[in-house]
Amino acid sequence: MPHSLVLNLLPQSPIPPQYLTGRHLHALFLTLVSSVDSTLGDRLHDSTADKAFTLSPLQISRTNSPLLKVGRGGSKLQYSHQQPIPAGTPCWWRISLLDDTLFSQLTQLWLNLNPNHPWHLGPADLYITSIQGTPQSTQPWANACTYAQLYEQASESDGFADAKGVRTLNLVFSTPTAFRQGQYDTTLPTRESVFNSLLSRWNKYSGIEFSNLAIETIFPSFVNIHTEIIADSRSKFIGILGEVSYRILGEITPIRIKQINALADFALYAGIGRKTTMGMGMARRLDSP
Repeated sequence: MPHSLVLNLLPQSPIPPQYLTGRHLHALFLTLVSSVDSTLGDRLHDSTADKAFTLSPLQISRTNSPLLKVGRGGSKLQYSHQQPIPAGTPCWWRISLLDDTLFSQLTQLWLNLNPNHPWHLGPADLYITSIQGTPQSTQPWANACTYAQLYEQASESDGFADAKGVRTLNLVFSTPTAFRQGQYDTTLPTRESVFNSLLSRWNKYSGIEFSNLAIETIFPSFVNIHTEIIADSRSKFIGILGEVSYRILGEITPIRIKQINALADFALYAGIGRKTTMGMGMARRLDSP
């Protein structure tokens, strides 16, 4: 069962920008895991395989942020910080878990969270004040749904009247997103790059394997993207931000439509592309306008 958890945080001292990188937030997540299961924390740290979680960059909870006003539904997130986050600034951080086993292993962490226990991000102490795990009108990144529900709820209608997004898949890339192609990275969100990324994670964690996905029926119909650089002291990546709409065209069976719609809905949890455990590739489906 995939979970998309939003942790609300309150720093007790300023967080310097050099400690707000994906690498440091990844380390904070492993610290949280190790606090309840050190063996699991070590295993996640050492694993080089596709990991069963994703992490967002740290977000400042302010409604007047220029970044949050860009795109539909406040779809663009802050992916880098040039200034310290002052003490006492409410923040949030998204953790998604794709594997039931991982979520259950962390149950004690969610149930016994002490709002007065400080966690460390570089030299800063911060408190986790609450966790949101269900849909919120003001927080589209919190949700939970079984894989079976994701699949059952996905539309299989064959109609071309697309008011409900049956054959249109509107995806927003909210943090820089890049794709691995052979030995190199690419930023072009082709249907193969996007849907094969979702498909591999779906088949690995859902227990409902999709075979012979009809990727050849998916066509980009609207593109509004640009590239941005995400960097820390050790690495630099280029990724896309923005919105891409794909349409399912041609003769296709209802079950293939259902599979493609399920993958588009799964993007909220799985992210898309590379480095989703470092804050890249946060994506979700938007309703048709």
